[in-house]
Amino acid sequence: MDTDILIVGGGLAGLALADHLERAGRDWHLIEAQDRLGGRILTRQIGGGAFDLGPAWIWPGQPRSLAMARRFDLTVFEQHATGRLMFQDQSGAVFADRGMSSMQGSYRLAGGLGAVTEALAAQLPAEKIALITPLSGLARSEDGVTATAVGTEISARQVVLAIPPRVLAQSVAFTPALPAQTLATLTAIPTWMAGHAKIIAVYDRPHWREAGFSGDASSQSGPMVEIHDASPHAGGPYALFGFVGVPPDLRAAHADEILALAKDQLGALFGPAMAHPLEIVIQDWAQTPQIATPLDRISPRTHPAYGRPKALTDLWSGRLHLGSTEMGAMFGGFVEGALEVAQELAERL
Repeated sequence: MDTDILIVGGGLAGLALADHLERAGRDWHLIEAQDRLGGRILTRQIGGGAFDLGPAWIWPGQPRSLAMARRFDLTVFEQHATGRLMFQDQSGAVFADRGMSSMQGSYRLAGGLGAVTEALAAQLPAEKIALITPLSGLARSEDGVTATAVGTEISARQVVLAIPPRVLAQSVAFTPALPAQTLATLTAIPTWMAGHAKIIAVYDRPHWREAGFSGDASSQSGPMVEIHDASPHAGGPYALFGFVGVPPDLRAAHADEILALAKDQLGALFGPAMAHPLEIVIQDWAQTPQIATPLDRISPRTHPAYGRPKALTDLWSGRLHLGSTEMGAMFGGFVEGALEVAQELAERL
């Protein structure tokens, strides 16, 4: 197969770049290692509602995300944060009105962020997208780059690698080899949220709201360390979600026990009815090799200073481009960062 621009990775950054190129009349092709599009964006139907198992929020001051919602006529609504806050100390004791609603003022999308990736994919020619096509090697030639993926060779003038830098360094063979400094720089960039797991508990009624709680809670005893309301814009089913504080290796070995403890924790924080959700699920991103590497099992304590380091510019005389959200100079790591990088690369290409 021959193409002008090969995009590797069908997450938001890759899809948004493909959308830019398609609207500009450029020749492109996209391959994705997983059996679905979306990357770290994953919205699942649970109990009849759409819930985000990956990122869920966009923010005021993120123009590309808001413009994308307007383009596809997606309803934007504010994160629910009305009501009392809860706190759980190391002993498991529960206290009200401690802490803050850390996500107050953020926005969510009706139908989840998966509505964005689905809408983008629907605009693109299906024959230009190949799923279950992991990239294994890239070889530079006089005319461009040859990509090897599942026994298939794709010749491209330029290649955009819209996958996490650490995954790239770990899983792709380069001929000729990239400079040692380039590989070290790729490996040093944390994949944002890759080491995390998220629990969603779904209910027929918003019991916490009815009792005067916002759904916001923090805990020093877990298994969830930070909890927020994840309910749809209107109607049910309703839900809470929590980030799991248990280390990845223990999560993998004890997922059922963690879910049982999470039910008990929700009951302790918000009342007995909360210990009996209609459904409860866990999404462990650290166990997804297309997203996380072993290095990502230790998550950064603060948001990294993302951007495009000098060692990752002008690769293979400008034929190779890095295109994940971590390359975003202003919004790196966020949903907005994926759109920022896609726009930057579209203009460059």
